[in-house]
Amino acid sequence: MRVNYQDLHQTIAALTEAEDDTVALMATVACEVHHSDDRFDWTGFYRVTAPGLLKIGPYQGGHGCLVIPFDRGVCGAAARTGEVQLVPDVDAFPGHIACASSTRSELVLPVFNNADTLIGVFDIDSDQPDIFTQTDATELRTILKMVFESESFGVSIR
Repeated sequence: MRVNYQDLHQTIAALTEAEDDTVALMATVACEVHHSDDRFDWTGFYRVTAPGLLKIGPYQGGHGCLVIPFDRGVCGAAARTGEVQLVPDVDAFPGHIACASSTRSELVLPVFNNADTLIGVFDIDSDQPDIFTQTDATELRTILKMVFESESFGVSIR
């Protein structure tokens, strides 16, 4: 099954309306995105908990890495650069952290607040190589903006 982004957008909008708790929003987004597409094996957030450090947040799938420094892995690269990381082959990515040996490709989107402060990254892993597209990145950015950019919450995604 492939994700229908229009349906996913509407479902997440309905579930997150008027919610301003970061963890509740992250948990809902991770769950809905994870179950929307068979390509998505691990879907979740890593939160900034200290300067240069990400810790696991709400997620779906097998266990994830508990701690990721900004200078390691795909999630660290997204946090360090503030740019979306669309990685077709994680084995070819310098410094990739193998939280799960089955991961072949990865898509990571940085999450910023309105003060332009990084609050975390949204990470999706797949056991299939070269499976994520620019459309996936664009559509997921749109969904994340919708959820985290409400007036009451005030978060934006670059």
